[in-house]
Amino acid sequence: MATCSSLILHHRCWSRLDLPWRPPRLMLNFNSVSATTTVATSSLAGKAPFERCSSGRIGIRTCSRKSKWIIRHCSANPFVVVDDEKYGNKQVVSVTPSLYEYILGNVREPEILRQLREETASLHGSQMQVSPDQAQLLAMLVQILMAERCIEVGVYTGYSSLAVALVLPESGRLVACERDAKALEVAKKYYEQAGVLHKVDVKYGLAADVLKSLILNGEACSYDFAFVDAEKRKNQEYFELLLQLVRVKVGGLIVIDNVLWHGKVCDPMVNDVKTVSIRNFNKCLLEDKRVSISMVPIGDGMTICRKR
Repeated sequence: MATCSSLILHHRCWSRLDLPWRPPRLMLNFNSVSATTTVATSSLAGKAPFERCSSGRIGIRTCSRKSKWIIRHCSANPFVVVDDEKYGNKQVVSVTPSLYEYILGNVREPEILRQLREETASLHGSQMQVSPDQAQLLAMLVQILMAERCIEVGVYTGYSSLAVALVLPESGRLVACERDAKALEVAKKYYEQAGVLHKVDVKYGLAADVLKSLILNGEACSYDFAFVDAEKRKNQEYFELLLQLVRVKVGGLIVIDNVLWHGKVCDPMVNDVKTVSIRNFNKCLLEDKRVSISMVPIGDGMTICRKR
């Protein structure tokens, strides 16, 4: 049997894929799907009947003249199958809680980061902290670049900045911009405990002002890596300033967090200021020939930009 919750999970995935049709909200009224019958109500009849195939998967199928796709669910191996020319029949993994737990079980999280993560979980705004798998990716990017000079816009309690500082060489420098004094105190405590405080240049204040001062100080094109996880409505401003600060030779990287914004970016019914600003920023990045980009669906979505 497939429960309503499993179907809701895939509803979210459909939205992320920006498919041509999304299931009606009345779908939420289903308590279960019969193991032998195709199920439909008057609101769904002729549109997307639920089916169980021989493999035991439960799915929804619809088609049109130009495209057709099928969404399947299997408790052991959930995925989305898009069956048309545009997506090339690619099986896209849908991250369930159990699968995400498995992913986290394969993250090498240093003990000091675990301690910081657990302390942050008890604080207001803890959802702003990046996930362990995100932090691991950021640290790896810094290592691949052999970066020595980094910037972080939006530190909060320092989980991502600590992950970066831990892999910087002893001569490395991380400029950490944050306007929340209380959060910074937590971050500095862990920098010190981890023995990396000498690598971190903490900047308390508005990030845009800090970045402008670095440019005026003659530090343009001298940074290897930057991570942005701050005020979403200012992403474009941060990006333009960081583009001046990261290196050109062997292109510097700028990574922006929350580019999927809980899936809201692809929902035309959501038009609040933050969502619209992220949506517009993503569009600008797509069209910006100054950088190569890769949007990665990890955490709440990150876009990795390489300066050309």
